[in-house]
Amino acid sequence: MLDSIHVRGGNPLFGETKIQGSKNAVLPIMAAALLVEGVSVIENCPKITDVDHMQKLLTEIGCIIHWRNRSLYINASNANDNKMNSESVGKMRSSIMLLGAMLGRFGKAVMNYPGGCVIGARPIDIHLEALKKMGVSIEKEKSYFTATTDKLTGSVIELPIPSVGASENVILAAVNAKGVTILKNAAPEPEIVALCDFLKAAGAKIDIKEEKGKVIIVIYGGRALNPVTFRIPTDRIVAGTYMLGVLGVGGHVFLEDAPAGHMRAVIELAKEMNADVDITDKGIAVLADCIAKPIPYLETDIYPLFPTDLQSQLLSILTIADGESVICEKIFEDRLKIVPQLKKMGADITVNGNTATIRGVNRLKGTKVKAKELRGGAALVIAGIIAEGNTIISKRHFIERGYEDIARDFRNLGVIINNV
Repeated sequence: MLDSIHVRGGNPLFGETKIQGSKNAVLPIMAAALLVEGVSVIENCPKITDVDHMQKLLTEIGCIIHWRNRSLYINASNANDNKMNSESVGKMRSSIMLLGAMLGRFGKAVMNYPGGCVIGARPIDIHLEALKKMGVSIEKEKSYFTATTDKLTGSVIELPIPSVGASENVILAAVNAKGVTILKNAAPEPEIVALCDFLKAAGAKIDIKEEKGKVIIVIYGGRALNPVTFRIPTDRIVAGTYMLGVLGVGGHVFLEDAPAGHMRAVIELAKEMNADVDITDKGIAVLADCIAKPIPYLETDIYPLFPTDLQSQLLSILTIADGESVICEKIFEDRLKIVPQLKKMGADITVNGNTATIRGVNRLKGTKVKAKELRGGAALVIAGIIAEGNTIISKRHFIERGYEDIARDFRNLGVIINNV
């Protein structure tokens, strides 16, 4: 079966694997390169399909892009268009983060409503309403919208929720705006900090502070951005995926370059579930030698709390935990779509609204399952590693949006697993 992953489960994990560059950091930084008239060099860039799609979008609007080993070179000097191909935009929801950069560079953007995701509605109205406060006019059509501005102007903007995408778009637009933009209730994720660090390295002036538990980002607009070389931080979600994999079957692994400072909630949870975690300056060692403990109750939440992007992977582990667990999904309403696939493998899970109750079983059984989105697909790989016998996960392309080669990485840890 093409576009699938075959896993033979039941064996503990041993060995080490290197953690790739962050998907959620590199995409907005690629968008930010559009604001630099010159060559931006992005080091430690992950070779994933979402990067491929973003590269295609940037190329369509006139950027010249090439790879050299693990570095991506983006020359935006001659970027001169403001309309992206509808098919390209439809493949990846992250295309929306080009909106702020295009307004900053061209003063106009014509975009189809972005796609590429089946885990919830994730409306873009928050993005559009924030940009309106900076002098942007929005004309909505059935399948696309046009955003235009005569002059981006700094403003005080308070987001109704700390949306990552809306925060990125405001930052990208504000860098080229006249005056100061104060973004209140901004997203606190490390990827937002990485975007600001890239822009500051290129010459922007940005301050980040916290008041009453909420993040405020101040962007001083109108400064010229210069070519820069910037290294992408490693991916905390990929590292968390592999850490949780160890909890499912036991073993002893070393996750090279895992960003422990961005993974406190996951590390603390792993310890609660019977793992030993040793943090070094080169990565994270994880040791688990018994069945994971259940989690009485856990909610996904914004950083630094437990991330929604690891909820499905945790769900896979809890299917064989010794007792009952409850997970409440607070971020994306459809993140629990993986449950029917896990039940095909013998899991005992009941879903009520956005809450899943998991009663641990003795074992999962390998079978044919289907990935429907990125993180759920990775979770099914973990379930296959846990299960007795062979598991075939179809629609591998969803997983490749965010993992360079999940089969390679788990093979480094001793799993019998192959892309087919």
